[in-house]
Amino acid sequence: MPPFGIYVHVPFCASRCGYCDFNTYTASELDGSGASPDGWLDAVRRELDHAVAVVGERPVDTVFVGGGTPSLLGAERLGVVLGAVRETFGLAPGAEVTTESNPESTSPEFFAGLVAAGFTRVSLGMQSAAPHVLRVLDRRHTPGRAVAAAREARAAGLTHVNLDLIYATPGETDADLAASLDAVLDAGVDHVSAYALIVEDGTALARRVARGELPAPDDDVAAARYEMIDDRLTAAGLGWYEVSNWALDAAATCRHNLGYWLDGDWWGLGPGAHSHLAGARWWNVKHPARYAAALVAGGSPEAGREQLTEAERHTERVMLRLRLAEGLPLGLLDAGGHAAALRAAGDGLLRLDADRAVLTRRGRLLADGVVHALLAAAPV
Repeated sequence: MPPFGIYVHVPFCASRCGYCDFNTYTASELDGSGASPDGWLDAVRRELDHAVAVVGERPVDTVFVGGGTPSLLGAERLGVVLGAVRETFGLAPGAEVTTESNPESTSPEFFAGLVAAGFTRVSLGMQSAAPHVLRVLDRRHTPGRAVAAAREARAAGLTHVNLDLIYATPGETDADLAASLDAVLDAGVDHVSAYALIVEDGTALARRVARGELPAPDDDVAAARYEMIDDRLTAAGLGWYEVSNWALDAAATCRHNLGYWLDGDWWGLGPGAHSHLAGARWWNVKHPARYAAALVAGGSPEAGREQLTEAERHTERVMLRLRLAEGLPLGLLDAGGHAAALRAAGDGLLRLDADRAVLTRRGRLLADGVVHALLAAAPV
């Protein structure tokens, strides 16, 4: 059996970041809808009962609470969520249990509560140490708070702590990113995620770019910043294991995300959450009020589903596994794909090791193009 994970989507945020297009809602956006954290929690427990009736006995290898801002719920409610997973499916020995958190809604007491509840990992949204970059992103936390929160999490006994960075934000300089990396390394975390800023349609950031208030992110700048990040983290002993993720060792990698990248199964709880079981994928209704109402009425919150064809599953395997440092098994490629891999290796984009293709650093910068070449090549 592939690994089995539970993803829990928390749709609540104190404010909306300008770059975010996730399924999240502020209190004012939910006003009058009847949606609330307690109603959400009741609905999640109901969906868990539905999930175990569908899946049957299958202990959970990983739990990931994301959002949104899960830390707004407080450690007690997050503990109730984890307890409900334990009561229904049960946790496999050594299960990884993660929650995302906004540094501003955490405290030493919050982290102690997470440890007491059974969480093993926390992911903190830092984004940048530069105040003007945080302002462009509409992030509300102060620059030093993420590092302080990471230290508090480690002191409380959380085994693994991640900090998220966003780079190539308009107005960010090399010195700004260098300072952010200094802060990350000073925090002593064992995992770092770093993502180039993407301007998503419909966001406040997209509107500012369209009005000419901000320049669009520059691809060449983003590539140079990625190399800076990789150089600094690698020198500090954090190795890349996925294009946008670095870990101190194998134990520090995010096993839940590896389940996504390695064709695992997971059940997504909460409004808008996606699930995958044996090639079937489905997703829930997005609005928290509609989600809760469907479950209270005894129905399913499912909004739609698809059965992936073998060709679609193959495409996803190639696309996702190539992003990993362990590389893509060459046995997944047809004759044309093998020929394309040889050409990519000749161009310095791939390294061919025995039975695997591994992206070089230049290949990581052009990963989407490499995937397209491997899938689109005609057999020779």
